[in-house]
Amino acid sequence: METTGGKETQCAYIPQELLKEISKIGNRLLIGIPRERNQDERRLALTPEAVDMLTDCGHRVLVESGAGLGINYSDSHFSEAGAEIVATPAEVFQADIILKILPPLAAEVALMRPRTTILSMVQFNAFALETIELMMAKRINAIAYELIEDEYRRYPILSIISEIEGAASITIASELLSNTQGGKGILLGGIPGVSPTEVVIVGAGNAGTVAARAALALGASVKVFDDDINKLRTIQQVLGQGLFTSTFHPNVLRNAFQSADVVIGAMRYINTRHRYVIAEELIRTMKKGALVIDLRINQGGCFETTCCLSPENDPTVFEQYGVLHYCKLNISNRVARTTSMAFSNILVPLLLSYGDTGSIQGLIKADYGFRSGVYMYCGKLVNSYVSNHFNLSSNSLDLYLSAF
Repeated sequence: METTGGKETQCAYIPQELLKEISKIGNRLLIGIPRERNQDERRLALTPEAVDMLTDCGHRVLVESGAGLGINYSDSHFSEAGAEIVATPAEVFQADIILKILPPLAAEVALMRPRTTILSMVQFNAFALETIELMMAKRINAIAYELIEDEYRRYPILSIISEIEGAASITIASELLSNTQGGKGILLGGIPGVSPTEVVIVGAGNAGTVAARAALALGASVKVFDDDINKLRTIQQVLGQGLFTSTFHPNVLRNAFQSADVVIGAMRYINTRHRYVIAEELIRTMKKGALVIDLRINQGGCFETTCCLSPENDPTVFEQYGVLHYCKLNISNRVARTTSMAFSNILVPLLLSYGDTGSIQGLIKADYGFRSGVYMYCGKLVNSYVSNHFNLSSNSLDLYLSAF
């Protein structure tokens, strides 16, 4: 009891633990993780371990029943981590923040509340104009994983997917060159007395670097081509002088394709000015039984023989000019659990920052890297990469930040 100016006042002492719990409630997020409707999609944005970190900070996470089966996590794993399991998509899409892998479907957007925030990939081969128009009508905030940057202006989620797919491409090549898969029956790599396998990689980014490292480790002869001399310099510094590098010199490229056993397409086409595509004529010059792996089917393809394939009748593996082509969408689905763990490592800190700022607008203003991933704000397109694909107009995000 204290006396102040002749008046008695009651002092209240609040334990620090209670203050911590009160602060959690103040900026609590409601996050929804739906089950992907595409039967080939196995990846998930958050693992149970990541959910546990979010719920421990006071945030609510709704998980649609069966969402984690693709990465071998049951509903009980998520519920034990603090998630609330819901039976229907209608329930999970009532969350304020939706975490998906593939772009939303029109039917999914129809279930969302106005001004919902959704984070997903922005793969144009799986994104319909009808969906974009419905998102605009509902004033949705949309963020693309591929466009999010870090403090060094790099793309963390795009980079980690590229690394995973680069490593997977060498595993795939090893399988398809073997007799059991109908290949030539050669070992990817090299052994004493036998000429090493020749691997050509088109693109010296993250996927190309990881693929080159894995192929070199097996003893293969590796050649890397890119239009960016700085990327070629970097990959050679990382992997050593034994790696052959070249720009797209026509004669050098032709000679490399003629002797190659495996060609891997790993060019990046997101937010780039130029699009280099390997001509069909070069594929004709390759040896019978050689293998082409296109890691950029999601972005339109690296080769004329794989570009613009329709999703309805695309074979994963097909032969053209005697050359085997592997064109599987989202190769990181082969190791969906590893990919989901990598997603979680990046998304959890981002979501915790979201909770600290208290609003999508606050996070956009505070975090430039997150801001670069926003392609729709309150139903307005604010990214030219996305708007140009749909032949729609877009404006600067700055014009809308103060208006909404």
